[in-house]
Amino acid sequence: MLAKPTHHIVPTKFQSPINLPPLVSLKVPSLQAKTTPKTIPNAISINPTSSNHVSTLDDTLIDDSVCAFWDYQFLFVSQRSETTKPITLHVVEGSIPHDFPSGTYYLAGPGLFSDDHGSTVHPLDGHGYLRAFTFDGVDREVKFMAKYVKTQAQVEEHDPTTDTWQFTHRGPFSVLKGGHKVGNTKVMKNVANTSVVRWGERVLCLWEGGEPYEIQSGSLDTVGRFHLIDGCDSAVDGGKNSGDIWDVAAGLLKPILYGVFKMPPKRLLSHYKVDASMNRLITTSCNAEDMLLPRSSFTFHEYDSNFELMNKQEFNIPDHLMIHDWAFTDTHYILFANRIKLDVVGSMAAVCGISPMISALSVNPSKPTSPIYLLPRFPDKSGKARDWRVPVEAPSQFWLLHVGNAFEIKDVNGDSEIKIHATTCSYQWFNFQNVFGYNWQSDKLDPSIMNVNEGEHELLPRLVQVSIQLDADGNCQKCGVEPLINKWKRSTDFPVINPAFSGNKNNYIYAATSSGYRQTLPHFPFDTIVKLNVLNQSVHTWTVGRRRFIGEPIFIPKGDEEDDGYLLVVEYAVSIQRCYLVILDPKKMGEDDALIARLEVPKHLNFPLGFHGFWATNK
Repeated sequence: MLAKPTHHIVPTKFQSPINLPPLVSLKVPSLQAKTTPKTIPNAISINPTSSNHVSTLDDTLIDDSVCAFWDYQFLFVSQRSETTKPITLHVVEGSIPHDFPSGTYYLAGPGLFSDDHGSTVHPLDGHGYLRAFTFDGVDREVKFMAKYVKTQAQVEEHDPTTDTWQFTHRGPFSVLKGGHKVGNTKVMKNVANTSVVRWGERVLCLWEGGEPYEIQSGSLDTVGRFHLIDGCDSAVDGGKNSGDIWDVAAGLLKPILYGVFKMPPKRLLSHYKVDASMNRLITTSCNAEDMLLPRSSFTFHEYDSNFELMNKQEFNIPDHLMIHDWAFTDTHYILFANRIKLDVVGSMAAVCGISPMISALSVNPSKPTSPIYLLPRFPDKSGKARDWRVPVEAPSQFWLLHVGNAFEIKDVNGDSEIKIHATTCSYQWFNFQNVFGYNWQSDKLDPSIMNVNEGEHELLPRLVQVSIQLDADGNCQKCGVEPLINKWKRSTDFPVINPAFSGNKNNYIYAATSSGYRQTLPHFPFDTIVKLNVLNQSVHTWTVGRRRFIGEPIFIPKGDEEDDGYLLVVEYAVSIQRCYLVILDPKKMGEDDALIARLEVPKHLNFPLGFHGFWATNK
């Protein structure tokens, strides 16, 4: 037996927002006659000095709201099966390159969205389902494994004897339909589903709100919680509590949050950074009570490859912030102030269990600018430095989603310029409760929420370059925000680079985007990978094909050149409920032969959309 029985592979129990005919009605001739078929661009190149190169697929697609709705639902299909031993994937197109390095691509994400007692959860509250694709460079084969992360919540909610589930933890984004709702204090449901890293021979699955879980790299069995924060000590302290009214408020909140709601004192962010030049893993955490207070406390830890603590810095920022991702350079940690505020009415409903806990918060677009905090990474070495408590003000308002890279360039006079490549969106579009189009009141996934009307695309995630010019004393002379590539206007997210260039000047950014060929799903889910060259402003894309989507790409380096390597991405063929691992040639993006190989995951192990991944080369 390679896997447990798979009779539970069904679409998430979200009902349609419209009155749907049966799926078979999609083939009715009268339906087809009302829609103009569209061809899908498979490869596009935009160069500053040459004309576009476009090649098209032979397939066409009837694009209507019914088809789009079901395609979106099948992207969030619960998968209850786990592998018991590695499964060799079948190559269905191309071949695995001879020089592909040996290593493992880990992909974190949710695996389960509905239980057996009538409850559904937001995708962000789905139990972590770790996928691993292990490449053998000698035999040129890929083995696949997938298992649930056995968190405390997963063990409580899953009965391994009957293979049934009953959700008992609310989670920050969900409301239980069955079980105990009012007075349910099991709010912080650590599902370890957001990101994964292998560091110091340890594989860790992270979540936005608790300690990571350690996983055995070979079997994917869960070892248990890894205490990455507790017990760390350092003589370095970048900020002290002032003893003001908010310290008093924090003191009152702590016994409630820690004791009643069982929240951990420190909330580890799911996004970490790897400083390639110093060979360090950098993490950041904040205090649990800061979610409810107009101040934010951040602690940064840096570890060597043996998980020895090399640096620790603490900062107290006088603003109410929600940080998901952040940046670093040789001298700074960089926080973009995603500003939030307490929603009193939402808080009362959340405490009573009739709305998600996240409804206690809302975005705060009261400032027309975007504060950026430049926090000293090594204050003892920085000499005379600016007051980090005073943020740099970016001239436009935006909500930061993900960072691709950041680096700092100094001139002979000691002046410097910091550049950050990231994806941002508008405060008007971003909504905590509606991420992925989830409606907790109706348990529906509505794809229209992730897409906007024509003319409103600038509200959606887009790639930008933030430039901050500092003088020799660290004083900001100028801050600007502009599109990363002037010609690129499409909604884009999940930016990645060659990891060897992390924290250093880079020319290439890879990201997920949409081809825009679907009338009902013009912006999300993504179906295209884009390669952007910030040096010459060129753009090259590869599109996966009709009724297929992709997640976050990842770059696998193999040589010294920045784009010398391979791109990996998972293809979700929702119309046939299959997943594929795709290998692309970064140097050939925009050309017809960019695809190197496509490997098929067995249908009974088809899995839902993953979030963030990590490549670990064998040593």
